[in-house]
Amino acid sequence: MLEQFQNYLSSKGLRMTGQRELIARTFFENQGHMGAEELHHRVQKISTQVGYATVYRTLKLLSDAGLAAGRSFGGGFTRYEPDNQIEHHDHLICTRCGRIIEFENDRIESLQKSVAGQYRFKVTHHVMELYGVCSKCRS
Repeated sequence: MLEQFQNYLSSKGLRMTGQRELIARTFFENQGHMGAEELHHRVQKISTQVGYATVYRTLKLLSDAGLAAGRSFGGGFTRYEPDNQIEHHDHLICTRCGRIIEFENDRIESLQKSVAGQYRFKVTHHVMELYGVCSKCRS
């Protein structure tokens, strides 16, 4: 994915700087949903020279390149995940701790297609987010 990012940057007349590479590498190595602040924190463990604004701009570039997907799960900030997911997935979001659980369920997908067909509606994409309290927070 780093090579794809470098190709995208080149196509836009931009360079793959050391900081951009470090941010992208850290993002891709830490699969999951990360906000800019969390990514900045992880990058800072490697290099204190990388600023928050650089992390934010690099996430935007990764998103523009189609390599990261930003999702707003509430709380006023966006979390990103690598956009190389082959399979569609949905999310369970804990409203207490912010934990995000990815899941796939063929019955739900089938039901959505059935409902769309019932209304002669062509679905191009969808997002399913279920909010509640995770088992750890309920304990």
